[in-house]
Amino acid sequence: MKAMKRNIYLLLVLSAMIGCKDRTNKKAVEPKAQDSVLLEQEAHQELYGNWVGNFVIDENSLEDGEGLPNTDYSPKINLTIKKITDKGKVFGQNVVKGNLRSLTGKLEGDGNAMQLLLDEPGDKKSDGRFEIKLKNDTLIGSWVAYDQGVKIKKRNFKLLKKQFAYNPNLMLDNQDEEYGTLVDWINAKKKEAIDQDGDSTYTYVMEYYRSASPAVFSINASKQKLAEKDLKNLKKLDLEIIRNTIFARHGYAFTKPSIRQFFDPVDWYVPVSKDVSSDLSSLEKDNIALLTRFEKYATDNYDTFGR
Repeated sequence: MKAMKRNIYLLLVLSAMIGCKDRTNKKAVEPKAQDSVLLEQEAHQELYGNWVGNFVIDENSLEDGEGLPNTDYSPKINLTIKKITDKGKVFGQNVVKGNLRSLTGKLEGDGNAMQLLLDEPGDKKSDGRFEIKLKNDTLIGSWVAYDQGVKIKKRNFKLLKKQFAYNPNLMLDNQDEEYGTLVDWINAKKKEAIDQDGDSTYTYVMEYYRSASPAVFSINASKQKLAEKDLKNLKKLDLEIIRNTIFARHGYAFTKPSIRQFFDPVDWYVPVSKDVSSDLSSLEKDNIALLTRFEKYATDNYDTFGR
């Protein structure tokens, strides 16, 4: 009798163990709970990538008499579309003036009637919504700030697809045919001047600007090993531009207007990242260190330029 009870007990224990193991195996093969987006198929992959152009202030949205620096009026924007699902959900980011903001939204319509509605997170006062239409090979649209109390309430844009690729051969070209050089329009020095017209004497303010030498169009710090003899006669502005051209080639998103003014107008420049340190070559790192050391002691000449 005792032996029978013991056998029944062992059978119950064994049965429980098998059941537990079976449930464990079922649990192991069951898919984990996933976000529905991950289960959706991707669509419109032809739109994936960087769309680049000028982010122009809508003048009708400005207060009367309100003026802004040129670098704020039409900075470069890189709007990147990363994923579109077959349910019309869109994910991406945009880069403007060195600021990276994520984008989420939806795609409506198809073909020539295709429209994108993309929203920034909304946790910054400067965030807003993009309304975009695809016209041939161009994304055309506007951005409107959520907070209409901000200075810049609306911007317009026309963006062309431009894939980013690092190329050490890329060089700046002369963007300003009028002055024949690059001019730092941001950091002007102002001095009072006195002039006389007949019996009248009057005072006015003169503005003086730094200008770069032709060296910024010929020295490539991503390809050539720089030596002190290459830099000792250069202006401080030359050194700054040559050094930052290295970062521009890697798609660094410049924040300072004094730097962006030289790169936003450049066709090949695509801002994609806030940190490119791991992408720099050993040659570039060495040159950056040397250029930075020379910048500390270099000086600039300030000239007058009409605008």
